[in-house]
Amino acid sequence: MNMYVLIMTIAIAFLITVLSSPIFIPFLRRLKFGQSIREEGPKSHVKKTGTPTMGGIMIVISVVATAMIMVSKYSAGSFGYELWLLIFVMAGYGLLGFMDDFIKVAMKRNLGLTSKQKMAGQLIIAFIFYFILHYNDYATYIQIPGTSIQWEIGWGYALLTVFMLVGASNAVNLTDGLDGLLAGTAAIAFGAFGVLAWYGLPQNEIAIFSLATVGALLGFLVFNAHPAKVFMGDTGSLALGGGLAAIAILTKLEIILVIIGGVFVIETFSVIIQVISYKTTGKRIFKMSPLHHHYELHGWSEWRVVTTFWLVGLICAVLGVYIEVWIA
Repeated sequence: MNMYVLIMTIAIAFLITVLSSPIFIPFLRRLKFGQSIREEGPKSHVKKTGTPTMGGIMIVISVVATAMIMVSKYSAGSFGYELWLLIFVMAGYGLLGFMDDFIKVAMKRNLGLTSKQKMAGQLIIAFIFYFILHYNDYATYIQIPGTSIQWEIGWGYALLTVFMLVGASNAVNLTDGLDGLLAGTAAIAFGAFGVLAWYGLPQNEIAIFSLATVGALLGFLVFNAHPAKVFMGDTGSLALGGGLAAIAILTKLEIILVIIGGVFVIETFSVIIQVISYKTTGKRIFKMSPLHHHYELHGWSEWRVVTTFWLVGLICAVLGVYIEVWIA
């Protein structure tokens, strides 16, 4: 598969999102599907109340449509089980997020599904994903990045798979708190995996799916960059997190995900540290968690926080690609 196919994949997904947004965003506004802002959140976010949410629907549709078009055109019309798995995970987590978002906007509640309901949905999708892998005799080893060392973990791979899908979907969801923050960092991470799937392995269908996601996110960013005209909601963030973990599993880059997705890992640990510190000592380490809000409350502009996190995400992505391609 040549570079032309990859560029076309990004371009098509970008155009689908950009051209559909001027139709879809007013539709969401007419339905009054506006975002409710957390009362305990930064006061500067109050003005965002009512901004249309559930824009993740556009991202998921664009990714799935583009991936199917491009794979059909350049692989004799046959889809491997890996592509179907990626579509299943992204659409499945996207549907779960949609249910959460719908409850929020329809009932005008800032909290949608209960934590138990959301976790149950995430676990069901993750277990189905694993059982399909198992049915296809998928390898159950993990490889240390930059080496040829492999560690066979047998049934432990089932636990790893479930942990990665659930953990990544929640970690990415935590990062979705500022205009353009998640869209940009996720585009960088998916781009890194697209490069690895195309150049390092190669796995063409996964490369196409990854870069279709990059194009869709860049198109979404046109309307999601500060000041945002639309939010992706849990519909988008859960879908992106699940999709990113699924790609890491299918490319056997499970450990590299921690490096490429470094921003998501940092954001998650900031929440964990904050909760542990408050419950054990009654004191907060950060002004507010996740970490991006801490910098906001330190006086950073929203755009400064976002671009700084994009830069950190880019460094993590380059490091992950470097370890896997050049060191290995």
